[in-house]
Amino acid sequence: MITNPDAVTVLCYGDSNTQGERPSDYDLGRWPADVRWTGQLQDLLGDGFSVIEEGLGGRTTDVDYADRVGKNGRTYLRPCLDTHTPLDIVVLMLGTNDLKIVFDRSADQIAAAVGGLLDDIETYGVGRAGPPKVILLSPAPVDDTKPGYYADEIPRYDTASVAKSRELADRLRALAEKRGHLFADIGIVAEVGDDGVHLTRDSHSAVAALVAARISDALAR
Repeated sequence: MITNPDAVTVLCYGDSNTQGERPSDYDLGRWPADVRWTGQLQDLLGDGFSVIEEGLGGRTTDVDYADRVGKNGRTYLRPCLDTHTPLDIVVLMLGTNDLKIVFDRSADQIAAAVGGLLDDIETYGVGRAGPPKVILLSPAPVDDTKPGYYADEIPRYDTASVAKSRELADRLRALAEKRGHLFADIGIVAEVGDDGVHLTRDSHSAVAALVAARISDALAR
């Protein structure tokens, strides 16, 4: 924990790619803290910042699974914001799990759901020091050409999911611009690994560098 009372607080809110899930060798657990992009972000920013990692595997924007409790990103967002108050910056990256067959959501529907999350962040802090700055990240697209692409007995994603994952960046960029927030497409710098969904080790470094640059931009505003 960073104990500097003047540190800029940065909440990273996302799914398994914020939590640090590996794209293979699942028995080894998630990537260690010094590999995960959130941990590398802390190292890049230094002790003048406090990076808070709030990633959860399977987290959606605002929909519930029939058999997995606690994965609704909107239900947990406000308690999470309150837990870590005061916050200066929120880095938000969700949408990949909404692409699953079970939810049958379009890219426009996913972007609208992200807009609901932005509503909650923008109204958080009213009456305090004001809402935090937001950096909206578009997830890396799902890649069904990878050798270990999810091929469960009950498939999680299909060709439509893959196509919609490639549409998300444009939708989320437009949303960020409309709402006056910073945006970054991690698909430009990052690659998913063997399972077609989770980031490679090297990609965590690339994402950390990209987010660090956006944080500098945010503080310069």
